Amino acid sequence: MSPNLQDIPASAAVPTEREMVRISHVTKRFSLRHDHSLKELVFSALQRKKLADTFLALDDVDLTVHAGETVGLIGFNGSGKSTLLKTISGVLFPDRGRVLVRGKVAGLIEVGAGFHPDLSGRENVYLNGAILGMTREQIDEKFDEIVAFSEIEEFIDTDVKYYSSGMFLRLAFAVAVHTEPDIFLVDEILSVGDEPFQRKCLERIRKLQEQGRTMVVVSHELEMLEKLCTRIVVLERGTVIFDGDPTEAIRTLRAT
Repeated sequence: MSPNLQDIPASAAVPTEREMVRISHVTKRFSLRHDHSLKELVFSALQRKKLADTFLALDDVDLTVHAGETVGLIGFNGSGKSTLLKTISGVLFPDRGRVLVRGKVAGLIEVGAGFHPDLSGRENVYLNGAILGMTREQIDEKFDEIVAFSEIEEFIDTDVKYYSSGMFLRLAFAVAVHTEPDIFLVDEILSVGDEPFQRKCLERIRKLQEQGRTMVVVSHELEMLEKLCTRIVVLERGTVIFDGDPTEAIRTLRAT
């Protein structure tokens, strides 16, 4: 996990100067593990060009997210959005630089992440809740509310390997938002599921905003982000090319 600065209660309903996430000159590179074809090897040799064996996902990214902010991350595929979100969550560690977070972090980075396929929905609520920092007593107290929010009551004792991706989403989102995180991370999760549940998710996110929670959201739904975010960061090939007003950020992306 990324190191915590200190635990604090989230109380502000509007952005403040208190830092919740500090991304300090973060660089992340991945190895490209694949077998090149004979044709590729010959072609690269003739061109005297070495085939790339690494990919620079983040290049000296430096950002601060303040308490009460909802920050969107946008960019074309391969720009580094999801990689940056995963470094904030602690799923990935930077090769250079560091990420500091303040308070409890809950994330929806991948649908069904943290769920065990051979356990029931009920068992996975307890497992995932524990992973996200909840005690058994807290999960007991919120269990019925979590299940009701997910709208999969009749399947809660079914093994999750039989769930559809939409059912995974409902349960994962329900658990995450009921952990009462100080920092909430969301990666394209609202693009899955039917429209009524998307509206329900957005309503819940609005409530978290009103409570002063800090959020970082990745999505290709630009109109939604423009309405939801207080600020948007545009990434291109692992670097920040814009950080500021949501409308201007979307205009910048479309101009690239």
